[in-house]
Amino acid sequence: MPVPRTLNYDMWLGSTPVVAYTEKRVHPQKGYDRPGWLRCEQFGAGMITGWGAHHIDSAHWAMGTELTGPIEVSGHAEFPNKGLWDVHGPFRTEGVYGDGVRMIVSGDFPNGIKFIGSEGWIFVSRGNESVTASDPVSRLKDPQALAASDPKIITSAIGPNEIHLYESASHHGNWLECIKSRKEPIAPVEVAHRACSTCLIHHMAMKLNRKLSWDPVAERFKNDDQANALRSRPQRAPYVCRGC
Repeated sequence: MPVPRTLNYDMWLGSTPVVAYTEKRVHPQKGYDRPGWLRCEQFGAGMITGWGAHHIDSAHWAMGTELTGPIEVSGHAEFPNKGLWDVHGPFRTEGVYGDGVRMIVSGDFPNGIKFIGSEGWIFVSRGNESVTASDPVSRLKDPQALAASDPKIITSAIGPNEIHLYESASHHGNWLECIKSRKEPIAPVEVAHRACSTCLIHHMAMKLNRKLSWDPVAERFKNDDQANALRSRPQRAPYVCRGC
């Protein structure tokens, strides 16, 4: 299949190995269907990173684990045995953190995060952007975006001595403000790295189909050469961007 004139395919490949162009490997030339690169392990890891990075990021924020990661991960998944696309299909994984908190991730769950505690549970997802934990459910455009086992969990106000999270009315505005003030933004790069690397650790557990022990300080698997070999992928070296 010829490379479209509007695409610098060599630049698009970046440092990844050279493979033949096909629209199913890259992205559709017409329309906004989900691009094929999301389904190719050479470029991504499937929906564990596609949606997982968004939700695990938020879960880490609530758990107080934004700058660390799980210490143990296990899971399983279905992988295709033919065709171009080779990332996971249906999956279920579980991560255990240093404080004992368990995080279960699966594409079979509703699109969001369910926090389960000693006094009940709360489910959050993408809904009205103005929602805070003290807003009543009746104000939501999507009532399922914020739901709880006990309505008091949602309607109660956060006290002055309770945990108050970083407030940001605008993602881009916060970024610009922090450039000027040198204050840490609401979404610093290390937090993004930890969310994405956690997704990839879950993906590795799927591929190996067994329990893995992770050292979040050294960012290596413990006494596991096979798992550690998955932390990197083949790259073109040296790679020179001809279109830059």
